[in-house]
Amino acid sequence: MRSNSSTRPQVGFHTQSEAGNTRAGLISAPFSSGDSKKGKRQLKGSYQSDSGIICVFVTSFFAGGDTVKIGDVTYKLKTPRNPELVPVKHLSDSLPQMMAQHLRWIMQKDLLGQDVFLIGPPGPLRRSIAMQYLELTKREVEYVALSRDTTETDLKQRREIRSGTAFYIDQCAVRAATQGRVLVLEGLEKAERNVLPVLNNLLENREMQLEDGRFLMAAERYDKLLQEHTKEELDSWKIVRVSEDFRVIALGLPVPKYKGNPLDPPLRSRFQARDIYYLPFKTAILKPLVLLHVSCCLLYVRVSQLLSLATTLCSQESSSLGLPDFPMDNLLPVLHNTFPMLSSQQLVQRLYPYNSILGKEGRSAVEGVLSRFELLDGRRQAAPATVTSVSMTKDLEGRANVTLSVADRNVSFQVPAGTKEPRPPNSSPSFISTPSHSQLLSEMMQSHMVKDICLIGAKGCGKSVLAREFGEMLGYSIEPVMLYQDMTARDLLQQRYTLPNGDTAWRLSPLVTAAIEGKLLLLDGIHRVNLGTLAVLSRLLHDRELDLYDGTRLLRWDRYQTIKEELQFSDEQLQERSIFPIHPSFRVLALAEPPVVGAGSSSSRGQQWLGPELLTMFLYHTVSPLGKAEEMDLLQGLTPNVPQEAAEQLLHLTHSLRNTNDPTAQSLASSLSTRQLLRICRRLSLYPEESVAHAVNKACLSRFLPSLARACLEKSLSNCSIQEAPEPTENTQDYSCKVHTDGVLTIGSVSAPVYNPSEKMKVPDVLFYDNPQHMMVMENMLKDFLLGEHLLLMGNQGVGKNKIVDRFLHLLNRPREYLQLHRDTTVQTLTLQPSVRDGIITYEDSPLVKAVKMGHILVIDEADKAPTNVTCILKTLVESREMILADGRRIVSDPREAKDRPNAIVMHPDFRMLVLANRPGFPFLGNDFFGSLGDIFSCHAVDNPKPQAELAMLKQYGPDVPDATLQKLVAAFGELRSMADQGTITYPYSTREVVNIVKHLQKFPGEGLANVVRNVFDFDSYNKDMREVLIEALHKHGIPIGAKTSSVKLAKELPLPEVKMTGYWTTNQSGNARRKLLCPTETHTIDIKGPVFLRVQSYPCNRQESRALSFSEEKAHWQIPMNEVNIICDVTTKDVYVATCNPVSLFSMKEHGETIQVMELYDVFPRTISGVWQPFVTVAPLGSPLDGQVVLHEEQVGVSCVFQQGAHKMCRDFAHKNWLLFYKEDSNQLEVLDVLEGRVHSISLPINLKSVFLVAEDRWLLLESNTNRKFLLTKPMHMAAENTGVCQLHSISEDPVSSGHGAVEVSVPQMLSSEQLPNENLSAALDQRIVSPNRVLADTASFARVVVGFPDLMSPNEVYSFQRPVDLSDMKSSRTGAQMFLKGGLHSSAVKQQNCVSLLSANQMVRALPPNKVPLKEIYPKDITPPMTAAYLEVTDLNSKKVKYIPVPRSMSVSPYTNWVSKVSESDVLMAPLRSGGVVTVDMGGYVRLWETGLDTLQRSLMEWRNMIGSEDGRPLQITIERESNLDVTAPKHGKIDPNNAPHVGGNQWAGGTGGRDTAGLGGKGGPYRLDAGHKVYQVSQAEKDAVPEDVRRAAREMAEKAFKERLKEIDMSEYDAATYERFSTAVRRQVQSLRIILDSLQAKGKERQWLKNQALGELDDAKIIDGLAGEKAIYKRRGEHDPEPGSPQQKPKRLRVLADVSGSMYRFNGVDSRLERSMEAVCMVMEALESYEDKFKYDIVGHSGDGYDIELVRADKVPKNNKQRLKVLKTMHAHAQFCMSGDYTLEGTAASIKELAQEEADEHFVVVLSDANLERYGIRPERFAQVLTSDPQVNAFAIFIGSLGDQAERLQKTLPAGRSFVAMDTKHIPQILQQIFTSTMLSSA
Repeated sequence: MRSNSSTRPQVGFHTQSEAGNTRAGLISAPFSSGDSKKGKRQLKGSYQSDSGIICVFVTSFFAGGDTVKIGDVTYKLKTPRNPELVPVKHLSDSLPQMMAQHLRWIMQKDLLGQDVFLIGPPGPLRRSIAMQYLELTKREVEYVALSRDTTETDLKQRREIRSGTAFYIDQCAVRAATQGRVLVLEGLEKAERNVLPVLNNLLENREMQLEDGRFLMAAERYDKLLQEHTKEELDSWKIVRVSEDFRVIALGLPVPKYKGNPLDPPLRSRFQARDIYYLPFKTAILKPLVLLHVSCCLLYVRVSQLLSLATTLCSQESSSLGLPDFPMDNLLPVLHNTFPMLSSQQLVQRLYPYNSILGKEGRSAVEGVLSRFELLDGRRQAAPATVTSVSMTKDLEGRANVTLSVADRNVSFQVPAGTKEPRPPNSSPSFISTPSHSQLLSEMMQSHMVKDICLIGAKGCGKSVLAREFGEMLGYSIEPVMLYQDMTARDLLQQRYTLPNGDTAWRLSPLVTAAIEGKLLLLDGIHRVNLGTLAVLSRLLHDRELDLYDGTRLLRWDRYQTIKEELQFSDEQLQERSIFPIHPSFRVLALAEPPVVGAGSSSSRGQQWLGPELLTMFLYHTVSPLGKAEEMDLLQGLTPNVPQEAAEQLLHLTHSLRNTNDPTAQSLASSLSTRQLLRICRRLSLYPEESVAHAVNKACLSRFLPSLARACLEKSLSNCSIQEAPEPTENTQDYSCKVHTDGVLTIGSVSAPVYNPSEKMKVPDVLFYDNPQHMMVMENMLKDFLLGEHLLLMGNQGVGKNKIVDRFLHLLNRPREYLQLHRDTTVQTLTLQPSVRDGIITYEDSPLVKAVKMGHILVIDEADKAPTNVTCILKTLVESREMILADGRRIVSDPREAKDRPNAIVMHPDFRMLVLANRPGFPFLGNDFFGSLGDIFSCHAVDNPKPQAELAMLKQYGPDVPDATLQKLVAAFGELRSMADQGTITYPYSTREVVNIVKHLQKFPGEGLANVVRNVFDFDSYNKDMREVLIEALHKHGIPIGAKTSSVKLAKELPLPEVKMTGYWTTNQSGNARRKLLCPTETHTIDIKGPVFLRVQSYPCNRQESRALSFSEEKAHWQIPMNEVNIICDVTTKDVYVATCNPVSLFSMKEHGETIQVMELYDVFPRTISGVWQPFVTVAPLGSPLDGQVVLHEEQVGVSCVFQQGAHKMCRDFAHKNWLLFYKEDSNQLEVLDVLEGRVHSISLPINLKSVFLVAEDRWLLLESNTNRKFLLTKPMHMAAENTGVCQLHSISEDPVSSGHGAVEVSVPQMLSSEQLPNENLSAALDQRIVSPNRVLADTASFARVVVGFPDLMSPNEVYSFQRPVDLSDMKSSRTGAQMFLKGGLHSSAVKQQNCVSLLSANQMVRALPPNKVPLKEIYPKDITPPMTAAYLEVTDLNSKKVKYIPVPRSMSVSPYTNWVSKVSESDVLMAPLRSGGVVTVDMGGYVRLWETGLDTLQRSLMEWRNMIGSEDGRPLQITIERESNLDVTAPKHGKIDPNNAPHVGGNQWAGGTGGRDTAGLGGKGGPYRLDAGHKVYQVSQAEKDAVPEDVRRAAREMAEKAFKERLKEIDMSEYDAATYERFSTAVRRQVQSLRIILDSLQAKGKERQWLKNQALGELDDAKIIDGLAGEKAIYKRRGEHDPEPGSPQQKPKRLRVLADVSGSMYRFNGVDSRLERSMEAVCMVMEALESYEDKFKYDIVGHSGDGYDIELVRADKVPKNNKQRLKVLKTMHAHAQFCMSGDYTLEGTAASIKELAQEEADEHFVVVLSDANLERYGIRPERFAQVLTSDPQVNAFAIFIGSLGDQAERLQKTLPAGRSFVAMDTKHIPQILQQIFTSTMLSSA
């Protein structure tokens, strides 16, 4: 052999051939150019390696065939029988030495008859070596790409039906064995475990039993048998010879380094392995340089740097860092075709998009390597590039010339192109070009020269649009294929179907037709599909070759042409042998969402799909989200009419959310993708009056976000100054819907034409009661519907989603198709329902296809129940309006496209989808439909109706149900729902439940509400905590669940004394001038200071109905939020107003309201500071037109919010007429304040005043100060300034009934009514028919007096009295010691408030008396101690002549200023009449109670209350069955009827007995029915049945106590300790319970079973019906636990750290707001809730205080297991806080914890900081703290601040990131906040 002159012998590839022998395609084309010289020919050399020199010879001999010699190994060629199956054009023109060695090794094994396994990193290299070997040795190939869907039938035999009979068709393994081919198995690690052992025997012994009864036998044995038997005999025994040329070449990846199933040991032992690693460094460098024919050293350097980088990234060290291998094989073609101006870094990014696939450490590692090899040259801005023109090339078909302008230079190159005319760039109306997009398109053009492309970008960022634009620019027809998770290799390549005659056949999938026709294949969603399935495509993507299930082969265009030329076949002949070319223009463009860094395959957040294998398949381009300006151009370009300001606000918000590194904000930003923004803008441009906030809330479905995310959104909205429009309350009335005569429907303000359908019966018709809220939802839906959107309605269960949709379609008159999804919905069942008729498979259209064809509305219900991988096929239907059905038909939207295609269904223009789904998250635990598909629908949140709307709706369901009942129901359920929103309870009670209750009450009015609500709440009756919460809520709203009708606790009534006439009052009016005194009046205006602006705070009013378990006079009660030093001074009603002093404040609340308004008035009443002065304030509410305004009057100084004089008293009886009267004791002035006119009229009197009673508007009763004489002052009705001086004073003389009894005692009225008793009440009181003006009067000596005729009649007025036995003022205030101690001695002076009111309509006087003035002996029996009470309400009823004393419970707390309190009122309560009848009392502790005193109203309420409980009257129920007489009954019988009707007991004979069997009677057994013959039945009473004998109870109790003590002994805990721990534990029991419920259900959801396919038993798998027809076995599916994906990382636990504040201030302020105890409770909650979930949550608890920031409380590896250990942790906290140094380490502690946790391996990291940090005091800027909280995006940190001074905590929260910080103003909320953090973050993705 000839050697080069160089010292190194250069060895090559030698061929030796006979002259004129056409070497048919043995060596690739350039070198088979008829070399006719005899002897050897040397080709281009390759380098020497250590193993010496290897030459490859092809020699031909005259006698035998050719031989191939590699080095010293010779192989004799045979002529192939099917030459078209021999691979061609795989051998390259220069063979590197390494390759030659691999080939030599394979040849050795081949000669030995051994099967080989080529193992190595991903990429096409191993396959190409196998193919080169087969090409060299001229062997036919059978190629199988194994995937997880490969079954035994794909390898051995498959049945096909031909003319009604099933035949076995041999598959690849059997064909290869019998025909002597080489079986290439690629991807052994992808196949499922038990598939490949089928081949074990074939590999080892070359034997195999086939399904059709044949037996494959090794060649040697067969030949031996053939010597003894004839071939016919062997054939009749069905023995088949395996060819001696049969070999198997397996290609696989090394597992465990890569993902996949490890090799089965028996299988592995049957192969010889060879490691095929990447080509060595030098070979790899030289080869491309020779290819490029470049000597330029610059390029040489660059290439070697890139290779160094690639080699580094493939090294062992980098894989231990978790970096995927660099795709070496892509480097060469890319280098071959790249632009010189591309920076290396850009190049690397395309090959290896490390920013997307790696986490922070990985990225920095790669960048380190890049800078090491000086490849970080991409720091400079990439030169802006745009595609300027695309034109078809003239000479070459399927190519296009593309011109790019890069940095002002034009560059032209050729790329593959489609068959259509290319469209010039930027000429599409629906594509707005932005700089970044045109840059991306030009980069895609460059990559398009080389290889298939994959676009990575978040959802809704425009990938699909860009892909379409790219395809159209190049004239491609686009074939979109939507990938989904369960997609099988069959779905990708070929599906089976039946021909009309029943034969089975294979249909090419769109993917394959696209390859043959040269289209651009869009693979949408390769991040969803399983890697094992995608592997089927790797050969198509690398080599453009594909083997299909039915034996069809697709070859690369040039290989196909070579075969055609060399074998001289025509296209038809090749097609008969099922060989087809792949069109040279065919390209794949894949779209994917960014991989989730570090996620396991089962993680809910997506997966790390982009692994080393996929890296070799594509070049990657990232679609970065648009910049703000670009996005603005885009929005305005596509929706020109959108209001500018709205669009700017939207973008401001979206970009501020996208730019944070807070995962919560990121997830919100994903709901505001560009696609969703366009939708919002389209809507705003049509309805510009809508608020942006409404649109954003709708798009993010903020109603159903977890509380943290919602807080984050609200904060972002306010930061971007997007105002929430106020709820339209007043204009809810005009939400009506009507269909006009001209066929137009109007809902609210939106109108739409009514549809005229062809199929009337499909239009839904539903019972629907209109209510404003649902109307608003429907109006919103109609707006979107008119915009052409598909709608998604989200809501809890039972809020009326289906009703709304049906009503909506009914109004629009649209026919609907209905599809209900469920767990087992598959992509196939969504579209088609296969069925078999006469052996032929037919497909029934599903509702979806029908709706598309007919233009109906498709309602998809329960969309969240189906797996999201199924529902995501709806995306192509909505987005590209295309979809491929399982039977090969295709839905298209463009009728023009349908003309060319025979099997196209044109989408009807009226087709729409309305999707209904439950909200994501607990307790529905559906799949997150909104998360995966929310942005392609227009979303609407449907909520339970607001109380008013719900009430109106329920009235329509239950017109006869009393209003009070409905209101209670609505209120109670409203409360339960808000509890569900806060996470206190888990089940969201809905309108559906209330409607069912109301329907029941409507039909059976006799049943009590308390019983009927149990129909809903019995579900919770076994969960103790839940039951307590529910009962509490129901009782609060007065639903007496669990009450007995007998528990009525009304006060005892005592008889009143007889009414007596006790005297006359005569008004002296006669001519005596001395007695008729005129009083002069003068008027002056008042000077007004102000206005003063006061801060009004609202507090929730926790109003409790009092009649929950028993019925008493008390209706409801609540506490006012006052300080303990406040003193209640006055209460008055219009609404309920309570005034307090010290400091002066005013509380106002409605009788049935939700909130209490508080105004602090110490600015207005200035002298509150001095300690001596004890102010006393009274209130007067004004009337129309000043409704809602009050006058406050302070008696000591007389500031009455308006004017200032001496110590006045105020008369407010006519405040509703807007005038008030003021007077001062012992003065002779009356001041009348007219509030409306702003004037004061002063009236001067000739007498000194003691008190004034306004008996009518123009008549006032005055008492003279020392004599108690009475005068009547009459005045004109309207005091105008002109006619002053006409007030007249008349004296009144009081006379006894009969003269001669001495002087009458003068009564001093405490109260005198300002209106009269109604006539019937007057008559009842005096026991005589009487009609007359009258007034009621109260004084200490009588229960009540009635003055008849006063003040209008001038004749003597009769006074009737109900005298008391003892005058009240004579009773000593003898108090018990305890009360003495509390009250600070006797009442020192006259009290300010008389506490006596008259209820004229009820004919009652009510006064509040201290207990010592009440005849307790008469009320309570001897042996009962009277309860401790604040006071008694003495109710004197003049109708029934009874008096009763109602006890008012003691107040919870008492003001320390007892002396001052005692001046206010004699008893501890203040009282005022209610407008609704009854009185309101406020005790000194600020507890407000409403009382019902009127007899009639009480009786009515009692009836209602009893009805609510229901009349269980204890009578036994009877079941009556009416029989027809002619029925013959055998066993049970009626029995004989006793003519005497004597009672019978037992005996199986008589009818109507009471205890027998078989005969009809009562209380027996076995009789046919109950028969009551009128005898008394001794029924066991219900109570006795309920009563468990006492000894049993005692035993149970003792058993529990014993167990408790033993448990304590076991963990060595004293009972005192147990009680201490119990205190903390019970406080958080509910939170712990609900957290554990959620954890359990998440665990259950995680363990949900999956469908296992290809089973031999189970349910029939629809996709396998044809295989079933053909008689295969494994056509079933069943539910089972999926093994985790091979190679997927272990599920790591979540990592939690609680950082508790144990600093000194916690201990110090514990007394104020028990913050330390609350923190201990929170810690206790964490420990209890996470107990036994250690595998899911790894937690530790660390304290921080002035001593440092790492005080260990609980170690992660040693968590407390029982109560004793937990108590020890709590004790440590307490002790530490007591004895530590002062100081604050919150910041350092947080920073250190975040840093420490970030280094640990975990699924997610959480830090919760509890602190009472007074940050400002320690000079820490809140911004610094915010920075620390968000310092590491991997760690979710939350801070809970314990409310500190003033509004400091709120200010702090404003500066901290939303959803990350909480302020617990009330320490009770700490455990709740912690629970909220848990549920909305940790558990959302568990």
